[in-house]
Amino acid sequence: MEKTELTGTDVEYGASEIQVLEGLEAVRKRPGMYIGSTGPKGLHHLVYEIVDNSIDEALAGFCDKISVKMLPGNVISVSDNGRGIPTGMHPKMGIPALTVVFTVLHAGGKFGGGGYKVSGGLHGVGASVVNALSEWMEVKVYSEGKIYFQRFKRGYAVSEMEVLGNTDKVGTEISFKADKEIFTETDAYDYETLEIRLREQAFLNAGVSIELTDERDPQNVHSENFCYKGGISSFVEYIHKKRALDVIHPDVIYFSGSLPEDEMQVEIAMQYNDSYNELMLSFANNIHTTDGGTHEDGFKRALTRVMNDYARHYNILKENDRNFSGEDVREGLTVIISVKLGEAQFEGQTKAKLGNTKVRSLVDNLVSEKLKNYLEENPAVAKAIFDKALSAARARDAARKARDLVRRKSALESASLPGKLADCQSREPEKTEIYIVEGDSAGGSAKGGRDRKFQAILPLWGKMLNVEKARLDKVYGNEKLMPVVTALGCGIGDEFDVTKLRYGKVIIMADADVDGSHIRTLLLTFFFRFMKPIVEAGHIYIAQPPLYRITKSKKHWYAFSDEERDRILKELSGNTEVQRYKGLGEMDAEQLWETTMNPDVRTMMRVELSDAAAADEIFTVLMGDKVEPRREFIEKNARYVQNLDV
Repeated sequence: MEKTELTGTDVEYGASEIQVLEGLEAVRKRPGMYIGSTGPKGLHHLVYEIVDNSIDEALAGFCDKISVKMLPGNVISVSDNGRGIPTGMHPKMGIPALTVVFTVLHAGGKFGGGGYKVSGGLHGVGASVVNALSEWMEVKVYSEGKIYFQRFKRGYAVSEMEVLGNTDKVGTEISFKADKEIFTETDAYDYETLEIRLREQAFLNAGVSIELTDERDPQNVHSENFCYKGGISSFVEYIHKKRALDVIHPDVIYFSGSLPEDEMQVEIAMQYNDSYNELMLSFANNIHTTDGGTHEDGFKRALTRVMNDYARHYNILKENDRNFSGEDVREGLTVIISVKLGEAQFEGQTKAKLGNTKVRSLVDNLVSEKLKNYLEENPAVAKAIFDKALSAARARDAARKARDLVRRKSALESASLPGKLADCQSREPEKTEIYIVEGDSAGGSAKGGRDRKFQAILPLWGKMLNVEKARLDKVYGNEKLMPVVTALGCGIGDEFDVTKLRYGKVIIMADADVDGSHIRTLLLTFFFRFMKPIVEAGHIYIAQPPLYRITKSKKHWYAFSDEERDRILKELSGNTEVQRYKGLGEMDAEQLWETTMNPDVRTMMRVELSDAAAADEIFTVLMGDKVEPRREFIEKNARYVQNLDV
């Protein structure tokens, strides 16, 4: 299969290509249906929708420069050097196509009219949705030697399309201000959030230049340009450099292929590093498919088959050896899979999973052919990769033996649950919760204060294993972690089954000091690396015990921050006694119940996984072996520290 370039279509992109499906009314009433939420995530999604239209022009071969500006007043401006939105009269609507694009839902050149062969904006709702959710929007189109302009407000055109003058430029410039009536939480954009997204788009579209400029503070303008000739190969190199991971072979393995008759193209870039974790990022038409899909399935299936066939052929695996598992051959692998196709079929409104069945066979065939040839032609690289896979397989065997040993030990004991676990009476997971508590002292208070009908307590003591630096075999038999595994009941490794989780809420309750923070981080690292589905499903919580107990006239108040303490003291005035809790063990059972464990009054934080790749990076940087990236992270984020315990 030869690589083919995606070029411009043969069909003219004009007013007649803009197809109308339905009106705009529902967007302002139910914005979450179109942008996910009205919080910060939805706010940034507005920018993505407009940028995606420019990216679609790049995919069609008509655009190679995109500029995104963050202007004073939280105004966003996005411009490109594409063809420009059509300005002719729409044949059915009788108004300019430009007006149709921004005021009619599902109006665009992406519904089979021929304007685009490949598009990330599959539903064609981007421009009109952003307009509907903006206080105002202004659009300039540079085409046919003229500058066209139109202004909109909350989804409606408030001016006619007019010609401002003549120009030699081509392209589109869109400026908008998000509507505070919709985005009540915040209308302030985060530079780093946009930076990550735009850099990602530049990697996925080799040679396209994307510039991000923050002009909100005229005295401190900051700008970056993202342009990567190496495309997704540069993406893999960037990931390894940023995470300070040592690679086990020098060059990124890259291959691509296409099915021109089906308008499908696939690119794959992969490289192994010395960590124990895999990172697979997949994209379809530049959309990050966080839940995977057929392109990931095809890659995994082919990779495992090719590796086993090669190992058998060259006697790396002996006759009595087990085949490599998928986990064995993907340990330490960073891989980017990018597919571009004319008719992308996504599962669900969020486009998180690709469903095209032909993509699976295309990726499978590509990997089978190209990777086999690569390994044959690069025996030194093949040896390094197979040494890594063999090490992973031996660790898997060691983990299996350790697991069997733990089972035999459990069978000899009177009960299979950990001895320190104070279980609850209910056996309905959705109604139960388990507190993982630091120390026997706090565990005693928690056991005394809990509601035993639905609350279980598991005390832990001492520092536990940092699993970022360990394989699965080191977890089995670990006296700090195995009680957690046994109590939760859903297993780890290839036996993990989220449906067997014994508690609906898994609550980490540790002291509000450095040691407590460390234990929380170690536990979160363990859950993320070995039980990620329970994090993704929202089962993990962080308890929020108070920092202060304030007493006046035998009455008590609790403060969870310095600000709350100061406010209470100001309201009470007079003689008060303030106690700073150094640990959970200082609270008696009643105090712990009424502040931290009573569902009617307690405050907890639920751990959510909105971006698995970002979380993977943070755990690698903070919990990995390399000191330098950790130091850089601390220096960069030191100004955000609160309640530093020194």
